[in-house]
Amino acid sequence: MSTDRITVIDDMGVRLVTMNRPKKKNAITEDMYAAMADAINDAQADAELRVVVLTGAGDAFTAGNDMAAFLNPKARMGDADLPVERFLRAILTARKPLIGAVNGLAIGIGVTMLLHCDLVYAAKSATFSTPFVNLGLMPEAASSLLLPFAVGPRLAAEMLMFGEPIDSAKALESGLINAVFADHALIEEAIRRARQLAAKPPEALLTIKALLKRAPESPAKRMARESALFAERLQSAECHEAASAFFEKRKPDFSNL
Repeated sequence: MSTDRITVIDDMGVRLVTMNRPKKKNAITEDMYAAMADAINDAQADAELRVVVLTGAGDAFTAGNDMAAFLNPKARMGDADLPVERFLRAILTARKPLIGAVNGLAIGIGVTMLLHCDLVYAAKSATFSTPFVNLGLMPEAASSLLLPFAVGPRLAAEMLMFGEPIDSAKALESGLINAVFADHALIEEAIRRARQLAAKPPEALLTIKALLKRAPESPAKRMARESALFAERLQSAECHEAASAFFEKRKPDFSNL
């Protein structure tokens, strides 16, 4: 499904997906969820696309779910065919790096989707709130599991139990985001970092992400897994290109690999 409320731009290996409903603070409707799910899923199958960036238009990342659509009695979380569930599966299972570029307020799923991003950058004016309890609701997107890992159990409890916003400085201090930029520079900086990732050896990058997303296991099992992958990667075209570039004193080119 496509919608003019989501814009998609592909350039230099990066797909920029923008929630484009600024007059409604980018509150997300079913068609927007469907379009974002399609944009993320389609990028996984496109060899020329290496990284996906999620952001919002105007002065907001997203105010969360569009309440009129969300309160539709026909819409039930957990139904695998619902657009929101398709979107959640897309961010959960994405093999390629996801970057969140939070350009303003992020509410509800505007925060919980970030827990599935590999990197998150924010504007100085950004705020983050998870007010599910104030609506008599539960957090979604596995945030009750992932948020404590991201920011620590105490701050996670405060965010989920009070639903009060934190600012970009607190989000950075807690580890929810990677960096803060001036509002006018955010998208440029996020795209610059995305392009840096897009220039990396693609299979090595995918493998590292897969390792980071794996369920916890013993250090011995993880060490053995890494050693096997390391040996495999030594024989890869990517490693050969990196080694050749080193000895030839040039920048490696992984664009055709």
